[in-house]
Amino acid sequence: MNDWLRRLLPTPEALSRNRWLRWIGPALHHPRLWHMSRRGIALGVALGIFFGLLVPIAQIPLAAAAAVLMRANLPTAVASTLVTNPVTFGPVYYAAWRVGNAVLGGPAGEPPAPTVADAAAEAEAADAADESWFERAWRRISGVGKPLLLGLAIFAAVGGLLSYLLVSGAWHLKVRLQRRRRRRRQGGS
Repeated sequence: MNDWLRRLLPTPEALSRNRWLRWIGPALHHPRLWHMSRRGIALGVALGIFFGLLVPIAQIPLAAAAAVLMRANLPTAVASTLVTNPVTFGPVYYAAWRVGNAVLGGPAGEPPAPTVADAAAEAEAADAADESWFERAWRRISGVGKPLLLGLAIFAAVGGLLSYLLVSGAWHLKVRLQRRRRRRRQGGS
């Protein structure tokens, strides 16, 4: 399993050449960042999933920085951020909005969609209030923002914790099964 995982993960050289990770510099050469241990891999996956779900941009640098600070396996932290990608982004964010809306006690159903009347009223209000395009966009996003941010925080915390426990448990189970097989071979010969 280690060889299979090593082939999938980026090398230290590839990560040190990455323009987003170059700022970490010499810290990338710490041996624990590249060691394939149960704790390092599980923590790396948990950090990657946490930042992959919580932050919509700059996921890789944040996960890498956290992995360096916590001495987790850096390649798994970076690779695990891909839990959100162009294919999963929409469904994850919609589900996060639904969870956040349910926790906040909002009305069930679809997120509020702007209508033509809303757009006209918004344009009049923007002209009257002299709002910039950023302020108008922020006002639109803020209607969906609180439930979405809460849902993403819940997904990130639960996803990070569950992934740590699952990876650590699977690793522990794999080691126990290997030991059991080894004992059978030694006892049966």
